[in-house]
Amino acid sequence: MNYRKTLLAASIITSLCVSGVLYAQDTTQSTDTSATKAQQKKAKELATVTVVGIRDSEAEALQIKQAAASHIEVVTAEDIGKLPAKNVADTLQRLPGVNISSSSASEGGFDENDRVSLRGTNPSMTQTLVNGHNIGTGDWFVLSQVQTVGRSVSYSLLPSEVVSQVVVHKSSEAKIVEGGSAGSVDIITRKPLEFAKPVTAEASIGGVYADLPGNTKPQFDGLFNWKNDSNTFGVMVQAFYEKRSLQRNGQEVVGGYNQITAASAPNTVAAHPELNGKYYPNEIGAVLFTQQRERKGGVIDLEWKPTDNLTLDLNGFYSKLKADNYNRNYMMWASSALGGATGGVLTPGSVSNNVVTNGSISGGTNPYGVYDQISRPGASSQSSYLTLDADWRVTDHLSLKGQIGTTKGKGDSPTQDVIELGTAAGGGASWAMNGTGHPINWNLGGDNSSPSGILPSAGWIFGGQDIHVKDSENWGALDGSLAFDDGAISSLDFGVRYADHTRKNPSEIAQGPNWSSNWTDPAAYPTSHQNYPGDFTSSLGGSIPQSIWYYTPGQLAAIDASFANRDPVSRFYFNDIYKVNEKDSAAYAQLNFESGIVAGNVGLRYVKTKENIGYTSTAPDAEAATVQGPITGSAFGDYYWNTFKKSYSKLLPSGNLKFDIRDDLVARFAASQTMTRPDYSALAGSVSADDLTHTGSGGNPKLEPLVSSNFDAALEWYFAPRGLLSAGVYDMNLKNYIGFGNENRQFKDMQASQAAGHDVFSTYLISVPHNVNGHVKGVELNYIQPIGENFGISTNYTYAEGSASNDRPLQGTSKNTYNLSGYFENKRFNARVSYTYRSSFYAGVSRTDTFYQDSIGTLSASLGMTLTDWMSLSLDAMNLNNPKLKYFTKNPAYGEQPSAFYVNGRQYYLSLRFKL
Repeated sequence: MNYRKTLLAASIITSLCVSGVLYAQDTTQSTDTSATKAQQKKAKELATVTVVGIRDSEAEALQIKQAAASHIEVVTAEDIGKLPAKNVADTLQRLPGVNISSSSASEGGFDENDRVSLRGTNPSMTQTLVNGHNIGTGDWFVLSQVQTVGRSVSYSLLPSEVVSQVVVHKSSEAKIVEGGSAGSVDIITRKPLEFAKPVTAEASIGGVYADLPGNTKPQFDGLFNWKNDSNTFGVMVQAFYEKRSLQRNGQEVVGGYNQITAASAPNTVAAHPELNGKYYPNEIGAVLFTQQRERKGGVIDLEWKPTDNLTLDLNGFYSKLKADNYNRNYMMWASSALGGATGGVLTPGSVSNNVVTNGSISGGTNPYGVYDQISRPGASSQSSYLTLDADWRVTDHLSLKGQIGTTKGKGDSPTQDVIELGTAAGGGASWAMNGTGHPINWNLGGDNSSPSGILPSAGWIFGGQDIHVKDSENWGALDGSLAFDDGAISSLDFGVRYADHTRKNPSEIAQGPNWSSNWTDPAAYPTSHQNYPGDFTSSLGGSIPQSIWYYTPGQLAAIDASFANRDPVSRFYFNDIYKVNEKDSAAYAQLNFESGIVAGNVGLRYVKTKENIGYTSTAPDAEAATVQGPITGSAFGDYYWNTFKKSYSKLLPSGNLKFDIRDDLVARFAASQTMTRPDYSALAGSVSADDLTHTGSGGNPKLEPLVSSNFDAALEWYFAPRGLLSAGVYDMNLKNYIGFGNENRQFKDMQASQAAGHDVFSTYLISVPHNVNGHVKGVELNYIQPIGENFGISTNYTYAEGSASNDRPLQGTSKNTYNLSGYFENKRFNARVSYTYRSSFYAGVSRTDTFYQDSIGTLSASLGMTLTDWMSLSLDAMNLNNPKLKYFTKNPAYGEQPSAFYVNGRQYYLSLRFKL
């Protein structure tokens, strides 16, 4: 007769003390229900002793991984505490098959990781859950709010201190919430009754020093947990407050590469006919980005066991990131300098791969430079949820779990104070390119150290205001597990779930100049100014303008208050308005089995989605369910509000098979179909149609969800309690991957309708996201080796190869990713050094350019010392090698050319930690 499985003790309470003790907990948190007797015994033994530091937490994580029936990776709370990690993404980047990125749209990379993706795919294909449920998310950067709007979660809102355990699901199970075609990340928080002592209090105070801005900001987190002696009621409260300064020095090629023609640069073609058809960098900019980030929030959890077989839990989370930022971009404006009959002449120094890689411009009367200053006070993002869970053990064989919850995310850009200024005509300009690995040397004539070299008459005022994006979901779920005493079938898991999810941006005001003001008068502008930091050029490398002047954010706010038109009617910017509502229903059944050395599960998940998509267009969509308009009053033209309704259902099978070949050797096989719904911006992007050419661009509400057919196999050798050698392969066939192309769609031809006196609908060729096929496959290698009692190393390598239809790239696919870390730990000291590398990958589209992020490696380290039984000191260092983020464009006409370079500097976190 088979032993009936108990739930795996899998959640470990974190200690905020870097070298302190992590007290074991009794827990019913489960990552799998089909562990063998021996594995259960090991987990129970580990859960009844004191877990100390890096070594035992690593052993715990490997025990959970080995016991699971599906293919998972695990990081425990003590691991997070010992790593130089300030959010969950920082923590996960060291796992095999995991990639991280520090941006979600085209804002370029920063010093804190923000998105997580699995196995060479884009972040939208990775599902992020908290305690098994979705979490509403927000973005602080304006383009992530209104243009590139994906489904990935912003990890900058998830500090590592709130985590008990993170489980990365690489193979699917029917009971996991759908949405992750590549896999799922489940962040498990702590529960009051899991703590070992009746009263637990922990706190950390410290500061973070960032070397580019050169200042120190405070950091705090604290936790208090109380439970009664009978272990039937407990309350946990946790709070965090983290502030830091960010400075990013950069170079950008804005607008990509322009082609020289007789129409665009007539004087150049006349003087140098050999340049006709060649390309040149349009705008080369020296970019200074500064930001104050303030992350604050907390967790509250109330857990009550009114009876031995019933547990109730109320769990709430809130996190807000205030992200005021200021971006300055001083640019050489080559297309202006060369344009038209009054343009100058480009003299080539060298031409390579159809690009003028070295050149100088002289003559003409056009502006040679342009300068953007953009301040975003009040930029922020936030995330919150509230759940009520009931866990009822109905009988010895039947358990039921119910959950209702609500989650909200927000992204706010209430104000953009902006001015764009042009430099004086002439003055000369030159550049010399150095390949994709080094910034472009460039120079712009005239004075750039004070406003005297800038003319407001050549400028503009722009920027979206009153942007408040909302992401929300309300849901309810009921899950059950029926255990069997006899036979190979150990249990049946089943459940239903319903969710109502909405993502929308209801408003935006695109400011412009108030033409009735004196905004073109140079005397109306401030004469005082500040200048770029002295190390700006040296940090980037190359020869670029230095000591560039700029106005303060307060001065910009005063300028826009005087000269900007922010009328909410005439300046209403309908192009960024959208709303996507999805009602998702799901039901599943999963059989768990075990017989001898074989264990696993098979299951089916049925999903039905009803979509209601609202989007704007300059002509009514003939296929829309409803059309409102024309809506008049906007200076950007008349527009229509289209509503598109559709529904679809999918049956998603999954199976996991595990062989315990020996006590220390495990083989795994898995097959499944998984699903990801299209990004919100792909579904609801505004459509702009041209009646003259019958062409246009926009979103595509008819997109089908991506369905991936997955195969996974792995062999794992647990040769020591803290040792692992494993190899795995995976293959994903992607149906309905989101690519870009042209599509014929019916719109009302406004000009033809007006001429005919009745409605005339025509076929327009619209550039939109569309469904294509894709494929990604790869290999994962993992090696964890203890060395004696106090040392250890871990390293892993992932190879991924992916492509979409017609050999187009898959977003996020780095062919090579590897991690290497080593640690030392004894009773008083601990240290860890970690290095992470990923090769170049396709990052998306910025304006008209297809761009890639180049390969990058980052070095981090942590040191800790136990001062007393209740106090310890830690030092975490991030980006020790001061990595340079590099981006490049790829185009058949001119190959690979540099696009952007960013340096964020190093960060050092010093913390004093207490526990009682």
